[in-house]
Amino acid sequence: MIKAVYPGTFDPITKGHIDVTSRARKLFSKIIILIAHHNEKDPLFSVEERKKMIKESVREMKNVEVDSYDGLLVDYAKKKNIRVVIRGLRAISDFEYEFQMALMNRKISPEVETIFLVPHESYTYLSSSLIKEIISVGGDVSHFVPKVVKKFLKKKLNEND
Repeated sequence: MIKAVYPGTFDPITKGHIDVTSRARKLFSKIIILIAHHNEKDPLFSVEERKKMIKESVREMKNVEVDSYDGLLVDYAKKKNIRVVIRGLRAISDFEYEFQMALMNRKISPEVETIFLVPHESYTYLSSSLIKEIISVGGDVSHFVPKVVKKFLKKKLNEND
């Protein structure tokens, strides 16, 4: 059984994230979507809210779990006996950062491999930041996020009014 972890902030999860997860689950026996804490980001949603959105979004995917972790990704991987990290690449602009992270993770923990997956081309422009920007000005994000995420976004916007 080869497990893989797909880390990210997922604030919120998008159809692009779901697409990468769907592709990864064809390659590995178990995928753990890991909500990682990022010190430089100020998330809109709490970890628990993101967990709920993700679990609902992937409930049909039997070999996918959701977890969260506050620490180094490679430490989580070691702790859970995971040898593969999945990272999505949308565009060339993602590559430099992702490549740097993959090399750093390899230096810290050589037994953990990073695999890059490219989402369907219809999702290559999507980002959680773009989704939040669209919804903040009243735009429709139905084509970009699962229904549960749209509900959470609308509720969050109403709380902030």
